[in-house]
Amino acid sequence: MPDKDPAVRLRSSLGAMSITALLITSTCAMGLAQDSADEQRLRNETVLAMKRAAGYYREQVAVHGGYVYFYSLDLQQRWGEGLASKDQIWVQPPGTPTVGMGFLAAFEATGDDYYLQAATAAAEALVYGQMRSGGWTNCIDFNPRGDRVALYRNGRGRGRNTSSLDDGQTASAIRLLIRADRAHQFKHRRIHTAAEVALAALLNAQYPNGAFPQVWDDDKMPDPPARSASYPEYNWRSEGRIKNYWDMYTLNDNVPGYVAETLIDAHAIYRDDRYLDAARRLGDFLISAQMPDPQPGWAQQYNYEMKPIWARKFEPPAVSGDESQEAVQTLLTIHAATGDDKYLAPIPSALAYLRRSLLTDGRLARYYELKTNIPLYMARKGKVYRLTYDDDELPTHYGWKTDSRLDELSALFNAARSGKQGSSTKPAADRAAIRRIIGQLDQQGRWVSTYGGERLVGQAKLKIGAEYLSSELFSRNLTKLAGHVSK
Repeated sequence: MPDKDPAVRLRSSLGAMSITALLITSTCAMGLAQDSADEQRLRNETVLAMKRAAGYYREQVAVHGGYVYFYSLDLQQRWGEGLASKDQIWVQPPGTPTVGMGFLAAFEATGDDYYLQAATAAAEALVYGQMRSGGWTNCIDFNPRGDRVALYRNGRGRGRNTSSLDDGQTASAIRLLIRADRAHQFKHRRIHTAAEVALAALLNAQYPNGAFPQVWDDDKMPDPPARSASYPEYNWRSEGRIKNYWDMYTLNDNVPGYVAETLIDAHAIYRDDRYLDAARRLGDFLISAQMPDPQPGWAQQYNYEMKPIWARKFEPPAVSGDESQEAVQTLLTIHAATGDDKYLAPIPSALAYLRRSLLTDGRLARYYELKTNIPLYMARKGKVYRLTYDDDELPTHYGWKTDSRLDELSALFNAARSGKQGSSTKPAADRAAIRRIIGQLDQQGRWVSTYGGERLVGQAKLKIGAEYLSSELFSRNLTKLAGHVSK
């Protein structure tokens, strides 16, 4: 049988190809439609889970609109830095600002006014407890006779008037207020006014060299001359202690990092160059505070001579592994906001020094002895501490060693140096992670934690195996779910 005409064969072949392509296209379309349906179903489940979890935390857990760190499941016991009364809420993370930011993330993702109302209640609780000096302390006590009440700007308090930057207290409160202010389009009078007062007080607390103290009140700040960091000439073990170390230049507990993020947020929200200028001066301070060789890291706190000093009796003058990593991160944050490469200049020598200082387990010591760089610890008998090089029996109330972030920081530095910093964003949680978070909600809309003996912020006293609620876990999960909804 003769072959078909070539033109006929071509038309037949093209027809078969068209049918195959049509089948493939149809199958792909069906797959895409199924994926789209699955994604929509998961999105709906996510939105429902967010509302259940937020509803429980807002309606059952909140006190005066605010929150503490941890709760017993029956909500009869509450912990911040120790046990909290029924009228006390916590400002220090992961307290009220942490939960409020979770609510704001949910509002921004969904547009649901329920979350804005919850965030507003948290912000208003902070407004109540704003100090006359403009910032916050770690706790707000709504009982005028309570044991943690302070001198509030609203005139309903008494006692101390100390605003604190320790552990992100004032900085986290400001960040919630300014973001809530933006969410209300700057029309919520009390929130807007409190934010303005707080930012003005924060700027006023900054030293001329760009540093910040740990705390401030209404007293005028000193104006010492600018200097670069140096080692003490005296015997720092027994000399040079300063009772009011909290007035001095402070890096302890990431004061510069919290403040830098707050100032950069304020600049983005209000478009006021004063805030970015203050962030620049903070970066300038960190450059000058880097210790000279052989230890080009940073100390926890410095005196006005720019020499490392004692803080609490278990916090000696030393180069700190933890604060040095935080200083590097803060310089990267300021560089990202300003584009000024001078904030990258201290980082290579600091990272190299920290890598040389790693412990055998891959961690960093909290303290390295000045000049010798020997890891330095404390031993305790009763209330008496003594310096030691031995880490066999460390007191458990403090973090004497810290995880290394050097690989992460090195990657961030290389990206910043190459101009790629900020070019990519963190990927949203995948579907399996979102389903897992949703699946962990119990019937009441709670994410329940089980205590396994780990060190908890605030040192809550829980028994092994005890179940409890965590404000940090609530906010983290709600924010992750919100990120999935908004992607």
